[in-house]
Amino acid sequence: MNGSLKIGTFYGIPIQLHWTFLIIIPLFAWIIGSQILLTTELIGNIFRVSIDTSIIAEGYMPYILGIIIALGLFGGVLIHELAHSILAKSKGIKINSITLLIFGGISSMEEETPDPKVELPMAAIGPLTSLVVGIVCIAIMYLAAGAAAANPAVAGVFVFMFGYLGLLNVFLFGFNLLPAFPMDGGRVLRAFLARSMPLNKATRIAADVGKVFAVLFGILGIFLLNPILILIAFFIYIGASQESTAMKYNFLLKDVTVSDIMATDVRTVSPELPVREVIDLMYTTKHLGFPVEEKGHVTGMVTLSDVHKIAPLDREAMQVRDIMTRGIIALPPRAPVIDALRIMSGNNIGRIPVMEGDQLLGIVTRTDIMKVIELKEM
Repeated sequence: MNGSLKIGTFYGIPIQLHWTFLIIIPLFAWIIGSQILLTTELIGNIFRVSIDTSIIAEGYMPYILGIIIALGLFGGVLIHELAHSILAKSKGIKINSITLLIFGGISSMEEETPDPKVELPMAAIGPLTSLVVGIVCIAIMYLAAGAAAANPAVAGVFVFMFGYLGLLNVFLFGFNLLPAFPMDGGRVLRAFLARSMPLNKATRIAADVGKVFAVLFGILGIFLLNPILILIAFFIYIGASQESTAMKYNFLLKDVTVSDIMATDVRTVSPELPVREVIDLMYTTKHLGFPVEEKGHVTGMVTLSDVHKIAPLDREAMQVRDIMTRGIIALPPRAPVIDALRIMSGNNIGRIPVMEGDQLLGIVTRTDIMKVIELKEM
């Protein structure tokens, strides 16, 4: 995902951190720190425990605790997403990555049209894992409360932290069970609906329910002047729309292969061609990318984005070989078009060569795919 930084690998799955994560840390620190005494009283009343606040409310400690709790929450989100991913891998689904976002995480999976029998347990395992994490945190909170006699002030810090994390993970459990995309509850709803109707219709219904929840959260956030609820509403609405669109594309393109739509009159360029001539070729042909062919072998792709990476003055002295993208992604003619679209979206590219071994047969572009989708919708 664009804007993400890889922070490690677990069980063969790359773990990425989205830039929005950097927003939530100071935001959580401020929210928790500014409401520390009110929240302490709330946790004490909910769990019927006594919390010593002599350290909690001192100096910068409220904001330090806010940072720790924010990191702990995203640790819970990571465990939640790992549960999804590990179960998916056990079902033979490849996991490309897990990305931690401002309001949760996304597991990037290479799956075909979802099988409701597989999707139901995969969707349910995440919230259940959050519930278990919440229960464990609450159990640790009670252990800390039981040890308060030895050092009430230190025990109060642990009771507050684990009580807060317990509540957050239980909330994460309940929030993800909402029957609306992109939450896990939306996938559970789709899996149940798909038992009695086509999967694309079940997806559209679950996505529409998600949009209704998004509007409700947005209205509530506006009335309460709560930016968090407004951002959650935006997150849900965009997620529901993307899920619905992805399923629509899967449905419309399910029987189409790249050989059905590829252009066969492919213009190739030599690696020795000056960059200025490539730009002229783009103007005359209205094509924004060309395979680079040398001695009968495709060695790369040169696109408008490659040209843009070079300063205008430097282009005059450069050849295609200096700016082209090597190690191109190619597809065989029998590959499903939906795979091409997925690769284009994941790698932010606009065209893919179609090859049989070393032989270039054609090229398929994002524009070609969009035209097919428009025709299929008719």
